[in-house]
Formats: sequence, structure tokens, C-alpha cells
Amino acid sequence: MRISLLSWFFFMPICSLFLNFGIFVVSQSQSCLSDQRDLLIGLKKSLIFNRTLSTKLLHWNKTQFPNCCLWKGVYCSKEGRVVDLDLFNESITGGLDNSSPLFGLHYLQTLNLSFNKLNSSQIPSQFGNLTNLFYLNLSNSGFAGQIPSEISNLKRLVTLDLSTYLLLSYSMLEIKKPNLATLIKNFGELKELYLDGVNISAPGNEWCQALSSSVPNLRVLSMSDCYLSGPFDFSLQKLQSLSIILLNSNLFNAPVPDFFANFANLTSLGLSACGLNGTFPEKVFRILTLQTIDLSNNELLQGSLPEFLPNGSLQSLLLSGTIFSGALPDSIGNLAMLSRIDLSRCNFNGSIPNSMGNLTQLVYLDMSVNNFTGPIPSFSMAKNLTEINLLHNDLTGKIHSLIWKDLLKLVTLDLGYNSLEGTIPDSLFSLPSLQLLQLSNNQFSGRLEFNVSSTLLNTLDLSSNNLEGPVPTSVFQLKGLKVLSLSSNNFSGPFQLNKFQQSRNLSNLDLSYNSLSIEYIETNSSSSSFPQITTLRLASCNLKTFPYFLTNQSTLNFLDLSQNQIHGEIPNWIWKFYDLIYLDLSYNHLTMTPEVALFNLSGISVLDLHSNQLEGELPDLPPSATYLDFSMNNFNSAIPASIGDSLYSAYIFSLSSNKFHGGIPQSLCTATYLQVLDLSNNTLDGMIPQCLIEMSENFEFGVLDVRRNKLSGTISDTFSGNCSLQTLNLNKNLLEGAVPRSLGNCKSLEVFDIGNNYIEDTLPCHLRSISRLRVLVLRSNKFYGSIHCEGSNAPWPMLQILDLASNHFIGPLPRKSLSAWKAMTNNEDVAQSELKHLGFLGIAQYLYLDVTTVTMKGQVMELPKILTFFTSFDLSCNYLDGPIPDNIGILNSLYILNLSHNAFVGQIPPSLGKLSHLESLDLSSNQLSGEIPVQLADGLTFLSVLNLSLNQLFGPIPCVKQFGTFLEDSYERNKGLCGCVLKTKCESAEPSLPPSEDIHLKSRPLINWNYLIAELGFFSGFGMVIGPLIFWKRWRILYYKHVDDIFFRIYLQLHLGGQLYHRMLAHRNVGRRY
Repeated sequence: MRISLLSWFFFMPICSLFLNFGIFVVSQSQSCLSDQRDLLIGLKKSLIFNRTLSTKLLHWNKTQFPNCCLWKGVYCSKEGRVVDLDLFNESITGGLDNSSPLFGLHYLQTLNLSFNKLNSSQIPSQFGNLTNLFYLNLSNSGFAGQIPSEISNLKRLVTLDLSTYLLLSYSMLEIKKPNLATLIKNFGELKELYLDGVNISAPGNEWCQALSSSVPNLRVLSMSDCYLSGPFDFSLQKLQSLSIILLNSNLFNAPVPDFFANFANLTSLGLSACGLNGTFPEKVFRILTLQTIDLSNNELLQGSLPEFLPNGSLQSLLLSGTIFSGALPDSIGNLAMLSRIDLSRCNFNGSIPNSMGNLTQLVYLDMSVNNFTGPIPSFSMAKNLTEINLLHNDLTGKIHSLIWKDLLKLVTLDLGYNSLEGTIPDSLFSLPSLQLLQLSNNQFSGRLEFNVSSTLLNTLDLSSNNLEGPVPTSVFQLKGLKVLSLSSNNFSGPFQLNKFQQSRNLSNLDLSYNSLSIEYIETNSSSSSFPQITTLRLASCNLKTFPYFLTNQSTLNFLDLSQNQIHGEIPNWIWKFYDLIYLDLSYNHLTMTPEVALFNLSGISVLDLHSNQLEGELPDLPPSATYLDFSMNNFNSAIPASIGDSLYSAYIFSLSSNKFHGGIPQSLCTATYLQVLDLSNNTLDGMIPQCLIEMSENFEFGVLDVRRNKLSGTISDTFSGNCSLQTLNLNKNLLEGAVPRSLGNCKSLEVFDIGNNYIEDTLPCHLRSISRLRVLVLRSNKFYGSIHCEGSNAPWPMLQILDLASNHFIGPLPRKSLSAWKAMTNNEDVAQSELKHLGFLGIAQYLYLDVTTVTMKGQVMELPKILTFFTSFDLSCNYLDGPIPDNIGILNSLYILNLSHNAFVGQIPPSLGKLSHLESLDLSSNQLSGEIPVQLADGLTFLSVLNLSLNQLFGPIPCVKQFGTFLEDSYERNKGLCGCVLKTKCESAEPSLPPSEDIHLKSRPLINWNYLIAELGFFSGFGMVIGPLIFWKRWRILYYKHVDDIFFRIYLQLHLGGQLYHRMLAHRNVGRRY
């Protein structure tokens, strides 16, 4: 009887199945040899392990299960010998040394002791006797110290894993003596090497050559975090079988060589956090087998993405934290297998290619903190997408037209800090898996309207947009909501906090800076049923009282009720929030009882009570606070002598704008972590403590502001060599003496304001080495001498505000300095530049904004926030002379220029018209002559203040653009000026002749005898005086000597005052003797 061919195809797999099952039963039923069983029982007895957590060793029992080949983790050969032993994660803590029965199992081929806790014991050298091993895994087993050289005896090894995750181990394994080359010299058959976390500490040529010469068949090289260094040696390219290269977290400080593109079998390349630099070779991206590439966190690594081939295998593209740049190629849509993209914190630009919408396998997309522009493409085809993060780009357009409803697995959507506009689509609130929706800092507008169908949404941040209307009631239906931020919008109308009583999971609520009228209607159970909040921000919410539900809060960490209309005493229950970390009650009308116990806030870090009506004495301060601001209140007492004892943790401490009096306590010098000390605008007297100056040695101490007090004496010349000060503001005190020479040690100084004191010194050229100085104010002191510093390079290239007004400076305005002040010559369009303020950002991340004063139109104005592009140049009320340098037009970023009340002569330089940002120009009270250049009227289109009065200008006023808007007092007391707003009209330069005269007469030169007679008289008198001076030398010398003496005495006596006049006169007489 024949059996059909089809029947044979059906019958053969069944026979094969029974045959394999028979072999399996025979191998498992094979009894282990007694010596093997005894060795295993001995091993169990010698090991120390956790019997509660053990799943294998605990069940080794020769009485109940005499066949050890059936024990968990044990595998035998057909002869009954143990060949495989797997004790993975058995919580073994000890008992494994050179005497262990383990090393009697000579037939072992695979051994896995990974993920145990052997308490930093050294790897026993007896491992080298298990010469039949081809698989050895001791990873994360708790071993530490030098790896024994006997490991090199395991010549049959195919896989060696000695890797260690540092988080799972107290100490490290190391390969030093012997080194890597000695350890692997016999591993000719090795294909997989895992040494992650092992301290190898070898340079590039050493470890590369060791690998290339000993393990030619290596496929997996995993040596992350091994303290390897670079550069990569070319010998590494011999390992052509490499499929996986994982070298993360080694500090190579080198570029990636081009030969990496020659690893044709490469599937995974990990070089994250390696200090890579240079340009990454684009060809590596084109390796057809490449599935994963991770170059993240290499801050100096640059490159761009190439055109991708259609048949690429790439699944993970991780470039975050590099400086890769350029546009994304449209061909990125060819990477059909791509599931994970992380391009965050790079410099990519251009639009996001629409082709990315074809990446159907995409699961994770993070392209945050780049410069992408244009609209967001639709990702609706990526059905498995769980995260979209496009935070901090320049994306525009609307998102309501995109198809969101198909992204059923989307968990996180972050589009914050862009320029997206339009309405927020309600379909986002219907996504069933969505947990985080972050749309803050955009330009979304209109009303917020949606129906709730998502129960998983726990974070909703719509802050800093243009949303308007009432807050929708559907917000209160988001039962899973934990974080809600609607701050800085245009929401309006009444808002009852009681509605959140059903939001039992709510822990973070921010409704600040809207037009809401926040109310809380108290009922018998309302305060107790309100959810337990950890963060509550209700700044600028028109609150009249403290919300009563706060009395029953027990988990509050962060409370901001600033900029409201709350009157009366701060309630005592606030000081009982023992877990409070941040408290801001500033800008209210609050008072405080004298016995208030601020120190009860033992965990408080930020305490901001400024701009209230607090008075009396300063209360005892909380000991752990890092930020303390009591400024702009009515405290009226001396600063407590022991106040420094309460500032042990303080970074920023401000008592500004109160009525504190007395001296500055010495104990402030014990606040060793202090970064900002602001005692300005009080009535403090006495000297500045020397120890406060010496505090500049602390690397954190950046700001000392004691302006507007009554401090006297000299400034201690004890600034340390490691001075860290960035701001020193001593304006408007009673200080005298000279500018300390040691202040030149403060190389980080950006603001130095010593105006309105009694300092007597020359221009502080000894500070010229402070290259970061931006603000220098010496106004209203007794500075004298030239404003020129000797040397080849002019000082302070970053200077943006220079105020030397109301001193005794003399001499010309130096040309060289003008061209050196780069901050005043910046050609960047300030309208497009980023708005930044000059200030101090300490390690506590709290910003102190610098303050200074400028003078415009005779009015002194305080700038509470100095923009980094604001520039001002004020030399008024000195004795400067000579012409205004014609290169002054190079200062084309100036906003204010004041050269008034000096002795400048000559014409107004036409180059002043290049100061296109200038808003105030004052050249009054000088000896300037000539016409007003028409270039000023053409170029100074932003000018709002002009004063050219009290000069010797003449000619017509260019009555165009801004110059036609100024009043007569801008030009007064210039006898020769005419036209425009002045009553004096300009005469025609060429008066016309009567039309009846003969045409020939018009062509002949006419003689005006009146002018001729006057000119002849002038030149006759002029010749009688000048002639003898030219032809008689003795007369000439005597004449010039007496005239010079007369003018010198008159000038000095009138303008320099008595003491300086006599000193300079004596110096002049001494010079004459020689």
C-alpha cells in the first residue's frame, strides 16, 4: 500500500516532534553523578544567601530530589556531569572564595552568577581552572578589585561578561595589573565582551591595539564607563566582525574617525557622553545594517543628517545634547523602521519635514530645544506614538487642523515655548491615553472649550497664552487631574475655588496673573473636603483675604499669594505649615505681630515678604532659608547684631528700602553661603565692615549693594585675590578716600557704582584688567585728571554704561577708548536681540537684577532693570576740552550721550548721525561752533531729547524729521542759529537782483563798498597787533607768556576750586624752573 507524498509531509514533523521529546526526556531523566551532587550540596552549604528571596538554591535537596540534574539552575550532560550552572539573582552575599566546591565542577561550560551581592569581595583566582567554560557571566554580582590574571586561562570563552552598573555596586572592578592586553591575550575565540563599569583607565592606542590583536572575531564590544580615553586608534578598524559597539560615558575628547563607517555589520553604536568633538562622519548613518545610534550628550560634537536611503534599518536615532545642525532631510521619511527619535537640545533648524508623518513605527519623538520653524506636520499615521515633545522651538501655525484623534496611545504632548496660535482643539481632551498636555508659552487664543472623555489626564499646562473668557466648567470634570496651570492668560470673571472639591487628586494649582476674581465660599465642610494641595499659586488674583481652606492643608510646600489686595495681619496658622518650602506674600498690605515665630518654618527655603507694611523690629529668621526678602517695608530698628547666625543657609538676603539704622553688623560676615546682600536705601551709618569686603573671597559672594545709606570712612583695600564680586554698588553714601587698588582682583566685576560720594582719585585705570565690566559710575565725586589710561589697549571693552559726570576731569576725549568699547559699537539690531537684564544668577537660581541711575534732560532716573543692550555715555559737568572726536559715530548702540557743561570746541561731528539708536543727546554749555550737521537730523530718528543750547552754533537748523519737533529751548543762546522753531528767520544766501537790470550787469562781479571798508579796517588793526609778534622774537615771547598766565589762572580759579587750583599752579611753576 502506497503512502502519498502529501501524507509523508504531514507525518514527518510528527515523527520529529516525538523524537525530540524522547531525547529531552532522556537528558532530563539522566541521573547526575554522586560527586557532582556532593559538590553542589557543598556549594549550597558554603554560600551565604537570602533564603526568603532564593528561588533555586533553597530547593537543592538530595533527600527529596536525589537527581541533581533536575534541580533549578542545574543542567547536566548525558553522562550526568554538571555543564551549566545558573545562579542568577539568588541574593548570594558571601561564601564564594578559592576553597569553594564550585571550582570542583570542572566540566562547567556556562556559569551565570550575575546580579548577586557578594559585598565587594575579589574574584577568586580559581575561576581560571574552569577551562571548559565558553560562557562566564559575573556581571553585577558584587565583586570588586583587580580582576585576576588567571581569567586569561579560559581560552575557550566565547562570551565574557564582567560588567557592573555603578548604582548596584559599592566599588568597582578594575583591570590595571595585569592590564587589558594581558587579560584577553588568549581569547582568540571570544565574540562577546562586556566590561561596562570596569575601571580600565587606558589611552586610545593601548586599549584599541589590545582588542585588535587578541580578539579578531569580536562581535560585541561593550565597554561603557571604563575610564577609557582617546583618541581612537586606527588598529580598531581590524575588528570587521563588530556588530555592537557600546562605549558610552568614556571621556575620549576626540573626534569619531571615518573608519567607523567601514564596520559593515554594525547594528548598534553607542557613544553617548564621551566628550566627542569635531564633525561626525555622515557615512556612518548610511550603514544599511545600523539599527541604533546614540551620540547624545556630546556638547562639542557637530554634524548634520545625510540623505537617507530607502532600505535603511535605523530604529533609534539619538542625538540629544550635541550641536548637530542644519535642516532635517525629507528623506528621513524613508526610515520606515524608525521608532525612537531624540534630537533634543541640538541646533537643528528649518521646518519639520512632512515626510515624518509617514513613520508608522514611531513610538517616541523628542525634538525639543532646537530652532525648528513652520507648522507641525500630522503624525496621525504613527498609531503607536506615545510621546511628542517639541518644546522650545520657533514653531508657528495652528494645530486645530491636525488629526489628533487617531493617536490613541499618546501619553505625553509637549508643545510649550513656541509661537503656535489659534484655538486649542477639543480633540486633545478625548485622547484616551493622554496624561500630560503642555501647551504653555504660546499664542493660543479664544475661549477654552472641551468635553471630557479622557480620565487619565493628570497634567494640564496652558499658562502664558492669550486664552480668554471664563474658565470652562469641564476643567473640574478632569477627575484624574494633579497639575493645573492656567496662569498668565486673559481668563476673566468670578472663579470659585470650591469647585475643586471634587478634584481629589489635585496637588498643583496655578491661576496667577489673569483677570479672575478668585472667591472661596466657606461652608461647614468645605475646608476639610478641599483636596490636599502641595503647590498653590494665586498671584494677582484680586484676593481680599486668605482662602480659609488653607487652614486645613497639611501637605502644602509652595504658596504664592503675591500681588493681591490682602490687608491686615498675616494669620498665625501660616507659620504652622512645617512642610512649607516656598512662601511669597509680597505686594500686599500685610502687617505682622511682633511675636511672630518665623523660625517655626524650619524647612522654608524661600521667604518673600517684600512690598508690604511690616514694621517694628526684624523678627527671628528661619534657619534653613536660602532666599529672604524683607525689602520695601517699614521696619524701623537696628539690624540685629547676631543676624548672621540666622543666615547660615542664605544665598540672597535683602533688607532694602526700609528704615533700618545703626551700623552694619559684623555677624553678616559669618553667612558663608551668601551670594547677594542688599542693604540699600536705608539710613545705615558707620563704616563698611572690613570682613564684608574680605567676604569677596567666597566664590559664591557676587553682589554687595549698600547704596543710599549714610556710610562713611574709606573702602577697605582688602579685596581678596580670588574676589568673586560681580556687583559692587556704593552709590550715594558719605565715603571718601581712593578707589581700592585691590578691587582690581575682582575679575568678574560687571557693575561698579560709587557715584555721589566724596572719593578723591584719578580715573581708576588699575581696574583695567576687569574685562567684564559693564557699568562704571563715578558721578558726583572728586575725581580729577585725564580720562585716558596709559597702555596699548584701552580698558573695559564690555562697558555699556559710563557715567563720569560732575567731577574734575580735564583734557580731551580719547579716540582710542571710543573704538575699544565694543558693547557700545555693537551692530546687532537691538529690536531683534533677546531681552536680557544685567544681573546675578547664583547657584540657588534666584536672579538679582542690577540697579543704576542715568541722567536725561536734567532728571535723574533709576533703572531697576538694566537691559544688556542699554548703553549710556555721560561726561557732563567736567572740564574736558578739545574737539569731539570724529570717530564718536562708532558708538552706534548708544541710547544716551551727554557731553554738556564742558569746554569742547570745534564743530559737531557729522558722524554723530550714525548713532541711530540715540534717544537723548545733550551737547549744551560747551564752545561748539559751526552749523548743525544735517546728518544728525537724517540719522537720529529715535531722538526724543535734544539740547544744543549755550554754544556758538550758527546757520539754519535742519528742520527735518525729529529735529522739527523740538522746542526753542533745545537751541537757545546760540546767536547764529536761525530758522525752524526759532523766531530768528534765516536770510537768503544769494539775494536776487531787480529784474529790470541788464543781463550783462548780472554777469559782472559787484562790489559792496560797505563790506570792503569794514574788511580794510579789520585787516589794518589786525596787522598792527600781529606784525610785531611775527617780526620781533622778544616781544613775541613776553606776549605769549603773560597771556598764557592770565588765561591759566582765570580758568583754574573759576572751574577747579581752591585746593586743586593751588596744587596745579605749584606743579606748573616747578615745571618752569626746568
